This record gives sequence, C-alpha cells and structure tokens, in this order.
Amino acid sequence: MCGIIGIVGKYPATPRLVSALKRLEYRGYDSAGVATLSQNGLGRCRAPGKIANLEAALQAAPLDGTVGIGHTRWATHGEPTEANAHPHVCGPVAVVHNGIIENYQTFRESLVAAGEAFESQTDTETIAVLIASLMKGGDDPKTATFKALSQFRGAYALAMIFEGYPDLMIGARKGSPLVIGIGDGEMFLGSDALALAQYTNKVVYLDEGDWCVLSKESYKIYNSDGVEIEHPVQIVETDDDEADKGNYAHFMLKEIHEQPRTIDRTLKVYTHPVHGTIGLPKGAADGLNLSDVSSIFMVSCGTAHYATRVAEYWIEQIAGIPCKTDIASEFRYRRPALPKKALAVFVSQSGETADTLAALRYCKANGIRTVAIVNVKTSTIAREADIVLPTLAGPEIGVASTKAFTAQLIVLLVFATVLASEKGLIDEAQLADASEKIQKTVNAVEQCLKLEDKVAAVANSLSEASSAFYLGRGIYFPLALEGALKLKEISYIHAEGFASGELKHGPIALITEETPIVFVAPFDELYEKSLSNLQEVAARRGPVILLSDEKGIAEAGNAPTHVLELPTADEMIAPIVQAVALQMLAYHAAVMRGTDVDQPRNLAKSVTVE
Repeated sequence: MCGIIGIVGKYPATPRLVSALKRLEYRGYDSAGVATLSQNGLGRCRAPGKIANLEAALQAAPLDGTVGIGHTRWATHGEPTEANAHPHVCGPVAVVHNGIIENYQTFRESLVAAGEAFESQTDTETIAVLIASLMKGGDDPKTATFKALSQFRGAYALAMIFEGYPDLMIGARKGSPLVIGIGDGEMFLGSDALALAQYTNKVVYLDEGDWCVLSKESYKIYNSDGVEIEHPVQIVETDDDEADKGNYAHFMLKEIHEQPRTIDRTLKVYTHPVHGTIGLPKGAADGLNLSDVSSIFMVSCGTAHYATRVAEYWIEQIAGIPCKTDIASEFRYRRPALPKKALAVFVSQSGETADTLAALRYCKANGIRTVAIVNVKTSTIAREADIVLPTLAGPEIGVASTKAFTAQLIVLLVFATVLASEKGLIDEAQLADASEKIQKTVNAVEQCLKLEDKVAAVANSLSEASSAFYLGRGIYFPLALEGALKLKEISYIHAEGFASGELKHGPIALITEETPIVFVAPFDELYEKSLSNLQEVAARRGPVILLSDEKGIAEAGNAPTHVLELPTADEMIAPIVQAVALQMLAYHAAVMRGTDVDQPRNLAKSVTVE
C-alpha cells in the first residue's frame, strides 16, 4: 500500500520527492505529503487527495532543503484528511510509514497519559510521538529508533528525519518492502526501485527486521538485534519508457496494447534459443526434482488469483497433477494439509503482496518446495522462494492489472507444459508441438487488439448498466471472474462472475432486461452447454454479450444481443486472447462512464498490509 521516498541529497529535495511520489502513486492516492530539513528547521506540507493537490499546496508554501521524506497514502487508520496525511511530525521527528502498527493503541494511551498530544487518528503518529518522547529523555535518534522498533507489533516500512541532524535519515522494514538507493554523494530510501530509478540504479534491499542509518556519503544496515550487517549492492535495470504514458489516454490502455511485446519478451526467457522448445530458465529449478511432484498448491490474491485458477485447469489437464488454488489471505489460516512431495506456487505482480508472502513463509516453515512467479525478480517473494519464474511485463502503472496478468498466464502455461514433460506425459515431439502453439499467442493477441473499435461499440451497452454478470464454463469460468473484477474495479459497475452451469441455481433470478450478461465462450467441447445457458438468458430477455470465435458466433445465431468475434486460437492459448478482450471491454465501459481508469477509488496497486 502506501508509497514512501526519502532523500539525503545535495540538490533541492522537494521537486525530487514529488517526482518520485508520482512513480509511487499507484500504491495509494488518498493523500500525499513531504517534509524537509533546511536552515529553518523541519518543514512539512500535506494535502488530501492526489499528488496534484500536494503540488498546488507546495506552490503556495514552498519547502527548502536537500534532505526530505515523502509519502502517498492508502488509508488504513483514519480518514483521508490533511491531519491524517503523512509525514507525521512530533517535536524533532518526522516519519512516513507503509504498514500497520497493530499495538499502536496501547502506546497511544500510555503516551497521552504521560502528557503527549496527538493531532491525527493514525497508527503512524504513534511512531513519531514515541521516538520524540525517547529523545526527550536523552536518547539520540539511532538509540530511540532501536528502542521503539523493538516494541512495535505489525508491519512497517519507515523513513525518518530529525531536526538538528541535517545529515541523517533512518529507515526500517518489517513486513513491508524498503530499498536503499546509492547515489553520487547522496542516499535514498524508497518503497521500490522504480521510484529511485531516475536518481540511481544501485540498490540494496533490506531484509525482514532490518533497519538502516543513512548519510549523504554512507549507509549502515542493522538487524533486529542491532548488529551491523551487510547486503549486496544490486544493479537494477528499469525501462523508463514503460513508466511513461506516451500518447495514450491512460496507462491502462497503453499497458493493454503492450501485451504482444510483454508476452513475447517473457516467452523468450522460456524458449530454447536453438531448438525453439519451451522450458524453464537455465538454473531455475536446480536442486529440485519436479518429476516427483505429487500435488500443487497455488496461492495468490486479486487478479493473480484468477491467473492461478486458469492454470489449475492447465496443470491438471496437461500435467495430470492434482492442483488446488487458494486466496492467500485465507490459505495459512485454514492450516491446509501439505503433503511432503507437494509444490507451492506463489503468484504476485509486485512480489511484495503481504498475504502471499506470509503464505510462502508458512509453506517453507512446513518444508514444502516453493515457486515464485513474479514481475520483480529482486522482490521479497522472489528472494525467499526456492524457484523464481519471472514475468517480464515491465512496470505496470495502471492499478487494474492487464499485461502482468497475461504474462502470469503465459508463464503458468509454460510451467504446466514443463511439468508434463518432467512427468513423462509428453514426448519431445509433443513438447515441440506445444511450444509452437504457445508461440502463436503473440500474433493472436495482436489480432485481438485490432478489434478495439468493435469492443468499444459493445462496451456502450455495459456502460449504462448498474449490474452485470459474466458467465463461463471450464477454463473460461475463472476468466468470467476476472472479467467481472475488471469491470467493477474501474467502472464501479456491480459485476459478478459465475460458472455458466450455476446460472439456474440462483443467479437467473436476477436477470432483467437492464442486466447485461457477458458470456465467455469460444467454440470448444463445452460450447453446446454454454449455448444452452445463453438461450436460457435470452428467453428471459436478458441482453447477452457473447465473446467467441467464428464458429461459436455462427452457432449462436440471433440469440446474443451483441457479439464480439475474436481470433480463432488453439485451446491452449484461447484463454489469453479472451482475457485481452475482457480488459478492453472493461476499459471502454469505464471511459464512457468517466471514471478515473488508472487510479480507481479506494484501490492500490501493491497490497503490502494484511
């Protein structure tokens, strides 16, 4: 959730903080603020709403100084008001925070009893007040921070500056990501490397429980016991072009259209340069025997969860391995039985999703082999998993996932095929045939994107609805769930996805002439049954939008109200083509409704709190 940035630099901090915050706004945009140190002491500026509001406030009241911290907020404790916006300041201490301090109320009560005052409803202010109180008692900032950190329960990434200490910044992480950036005579802290990319590509990732002390020329890292430790410096490559909207109206539209390139880029990592057959990246599964996998658990959240539910069909049908998908926030709490030869797969765009990370740690504690499918190879989930399978979607700025989703699907399809090969279920010729089919995904998606005008025309019927339903059978059921999620995320239309066969077991009662029903139904072995469900809706005058291929459209006749004829694709890759069409449908419906497509209300891109 929340994005944080810190600079101990040699140039004016405020414009650099604001620029970095714009790169972090996808993490939350309920409020924003900065604090800087100058000859005049500690200064602060905050504003509710998006960063544009902060910029306006800074124009009216500029802040000087080369040292500063910034924050963009996704609200947890306290409404998104200026008073609850970060940074929080108490005496000489200014702090920004990503996470949740679970025992803050206990500290707040004791501090109030001791005469300390609070101006906000947040858990974060407790951090500033406690450290300021310890400093009032004679502790220096480093000692006060160490004492405070040992008392907090919950999750945090912190950046702090201190009046009277012009060459000092302290950071800490527990449960939420934090990275040090190493510049030329300056140091940085950030929620992710993307925020720092414009200033440095040299980064050091903090591990769980680490905290750090930064000056312009150096940094030191300590573990939770206060012992100084070292971590390797990593060079991070980022594509700034992908973090720029270019000529597109929205990042989401740009990212939808980037999918042929991102799928191709991802596939290249999984394709033998000579033989052209797919496989895992060299060295990815060293030391792990995939041939003896008895069962698979796939754990994820949000859109990534629907990617795993699609993959559940692939893994069971192609590789013949029992597979179960779980929502990460529920997984460890139901204490699942984990067979010793099971494999646990964790899918996350950011690689920092709190619930998914906790589930991974649960599996590792129980001796289960783990696989991470992530878009950030240096993320915490990637660092802690046994096998890392990267997606190369690049930075995804739009909050609603698009290119990251299809990249996850392509890696999961490759993974299912590799498992089948390792199990001896397919021979070299069959692997080559599967590889050829998968490689055709790029062209199929390109052809789908050329239908955007037709998709936009159909989207008009969705944009006027207050509710919509998405239906699919087999592997297209989870795509119906994902299609409904996309629509509700960015258009604010209530939408639900159902298995088509469940229509008559309740949802059919909700069908009216004003309720669009989106059928995801390419022509396959289940098409006749899907068509029967479609007829059931049409008989009750429900407006039907059918997403299918040439043969499916022909078989449907006049029953659908609207049709979208998508490219005919092999059954292995058809779900990915359908996914792209569903993204475009949601996007254009949202645009017609005038919503904030890239930053829909109440959402954040990276969910780093439980």
